[in-house]
Amino acid sequence: MIETRLTFVAAVAVVFVLGVIVELIRRHRLQERYALLWIATGGVMLVLAIWRQALDGFAHLIGVAYPPSALFMVAGLFVFIVLLHYSTVLSRLSDQNKTLAQKIALLEQQAREKDERRPRRVA
Repeated sequence: MIETRLTFVAAVAVVFVLGVIVELIRRHRLQERYALLWIATGGVMLVLAIWRQALDGFAHLIGVAYPPSALFMVAGLFVFIVLLHYSTVLSRLSDQNKTLAQKIALLEQQAREKDERRPRRVA
């Protein structure tokens, strides 16, 4: 009885999260390339939440005594992977931002130097 309720709650939660992800994509607040990780996570979680034998088999395979704990372990692993992915994206964007700021500073300096060399007209 408790496990059936837990399966139902987990499945509803995963469907809700997948709905939120789809809505964020639809409103262009989340790019598709980043949403793929979340959709994959939700898909795996939904399969494990609904297909009890797969969750039991997976839990037995990794040595977890209580199968719903394996479900949370998988969720934690996927969140870790998503966070790692976002960290690499942020690192790359930070480097690109620094490079662009340096290029803009050089262009502004060149523009000032060019403006200073231009003869001034007296009106």
